[in-house]
Amino acid sequence: MTGSDKHDAYKPAEIAVLVETAGVNKAALPVAQMFVLALLAGAFIGFGAAAYTMTMTGVDTGFGPSRVLGGAVFSLGLILVIVGGAELFTGNALMVMATVEGKISLGALLRNWGIVYLGNLVGAAGLAIVFGYSGLLAGPMGSTASAIAEAKAQIPILEAFVRGALCNALVCLAVWLTFAARTAGGKILAILWPITGFVLLGLEHSVANMFFFPQGWMAGAQVSVNAALINLFFVTLGNIVGGAGGVALAYRFAYLGPAHR
Repeated sequence: MTGSDKHDAYKPAEIAVLVETAGVNKAALPVAQMFVLALLAGAFIGFGAAAYTMTMTGVDTGFGPSRVLGGAVFSLGLILVIVGGAELFTGNALMVMATVEGKISLGALLRNWGIVYLGNLVGAAGLAIVFGYSGLLAGPMGSTASAIAEAKAQIPILEAFVRGALCNALVCLAVWLTFAARTAGGKILAILWPITGFVLLGLEHSVANMFFFPQGWMAGAQVSVNAALINLFFVTLGNIVGGAGGVALAYRFAYLGPAHR
């Protein structure tokens, strides 16, 4: 499928078909390959989160223009996932389009989500542990890492859920926009502003938190495992609602389905 010119961006209706096809391909990945790609994605998001942590060291992590820079730096994670090729749980919320269209079963969707979520967790947490042994968390970066983890653990449940939903709406929109681009440069630009926006606004990304909590623990953060798990649970639910419901189903209604056949 092509646009009016081979250099034009794909149109939204064309993107919908591309996303649907990508969902089918993702569901068909062998388990081992899916897990390795998920592990890489967790580490990639972790690199973005670590870079964000260093960027916010020495400034107010809660407010101000510094968060714009922090968001731009955090975009590194999704850039590595999309351009490098990896399986990210939050972006895979878009697979719901293929499920609703009957191209993949609900079981295949849940299989992908489960394996990818676990792989993301291992990759992100594993990288956080490595950073703990790098010496970087012994100084000012460690203080920032602790503050980030402690602040996330204090977010009320409802707020964590809503921030998760809003976050993954922007993440899935970023992924959606990358399908419009035909070049790596175009994909990077498509990622930059939605991801910068969600970080600037203080929204919650489950895979990023898989890195932020262990990183905080390695830096001495006073956060219980239970508090971290509660945050991760409700942020994950919010991510599913915002990505699968807020973006995938909306675009499926707009561009796919019986009315468009």
